[in-house]
Amino acid sequence: MAFIDTLDPEQASAEVQAMYERQRRHFGFLPNYARVFSHRPEVMVSWAGLLASIRRHVEPRRFELVTLAAAAALGNSYCALAHGRALAELADATTVQAIAEAREATSLSAAERAMVAFARRVARDAASVTQADIDRLRAHGLTDAEIFDIVAVAAARAFFTKVLDGLGAEPDAAFAAMAPDLRRALTPGRPIAAAVESAPEP
Repeated sequence: MAFIDTLDPEQASAEVQAMYERQRRHFGFLPNYARVFSHRPEVMVSWAGLLASIRRHVEPRRFELVTLAAAAALGNSYCALAHGRALAELADATTVQAIAEAREATSLSAAERAMVAFARRVARDAASVTQADIDRLRAHGLTDAEIFDIVAVAAARAFFTKVLDGLGAEPDAAFAAMAPDLRRALTPGRPIAAAVESAPEP
């Protein structure tokens, strides 16, 4: 589940138990990623605040497009699975699979395709971004504030994915229920955790 020992709810402090309970209320079970924050629950609180401040300015479809593109480019299965599943509800599975496999998603608008490509570049090598990349987004009608938002979404995802992968957090067993082809496309890194019989179902 992770490379470090994490705290079980019954062993955790009140602060960690509260963090676990928030996650349970949201997902219906305790996700593996929450456990790796059990030694520093205040970091999870800070992450949630940062993410909320970024998401406030980005409509859901754009947020999921950019997040999936960044997560897949970073090779993180956990976020690719979570946000691929979310995007499939706003687009379709074929589009999600194309983005995950770094293929052109023809169902997207030209502006969306440009955003996805830009998000991949920011995630993989932000220092390679040039003025031409920004101008290309402007040509599709994006404002400088919207371009900032795309960079912020991709950059924030880099933080979260590297915490999870650096500590060996495996995607939750619940993701195994996804359609096989889509699940494989959304698992560029660590494999999905094996099901634990006693774990609560989502």
